[in-house]
Amino acid sequence: MEVTKTENVTRIYKTGNVETQALRGVSLSIENGEFTALVGPSGSGKTTLLQLMGCLDQATSGRVFVNGQDVSRLNRGQRADMRRGTIGFIFQFFALIPTLSAYENVEMPLLLNGHSAAQRRQRVMELLESVDLSDRAHHRPDQLSGGEQQRVAVARALATRPALVLADEPTANLDTDNGRQVMEIMQRLNQETGTTFVFATHDPRVVAFARRVVKLRDGRVVE
Repeated sequence: MEVTKTENVTRIYKTGNVETQALRGVSLSIENGEFTALVGPSGSGKTTLLQLMGCLDQATSGRVFVNGQDVSRLNRGQRADMRRGTIGFIFQFFALIPTLSAYENVEMPLLLNGHSAAQRRQRVMELLESVDLSDRAHHRPDQLSGGEQQRVAVARALATRPALVLADEPTANLDTDNGRQVMEIMQRLNQETGTTFVFATHDPRVVAFARRVVKLRDGRVVE
């Protein structure tokens, strides 16, 4: 079953009279349970493609599907609902809320989705344990290392049991050991839960973890 699919997608950004074509007719299917890397040099379209799959942006032309639904036809509120219930995100700069503890950062998506206090506590502690951070639950981001912050971000991305997790350069701000640890955790969670992971990277050490590699160049899939 396809978790996400693009059909002949283009994305053109306009700044004044200048047009930049970030994607040029990209068609790509991602199946349930995949662990896929999008690779290519800067400007190849990796992040733009992730943003379209994640309903964070809209295609200029073509269609994008998530869980069989054509998200190109959804309004802003419907896209927000899709993100909240179906998609998890892991960002290069962690994007944790600095005033909240690790526990509270992971809990936030569950609060937004209306889970009870008991459900939230069970799920948050289960996730923090899965990323080896149960003993750091009440630490704020500034009390955690970069690797620990990214592991909190992984736990948060999985909080609502999404069908799809999108990670944009998830190891770019980590040293080699922490980057490997984060990728090993993502790989293990993919295998244990069946959650689909798609991550953009230009780091060959990260690409080595992927079971499928999609290469982009100049806004096109080339391999």
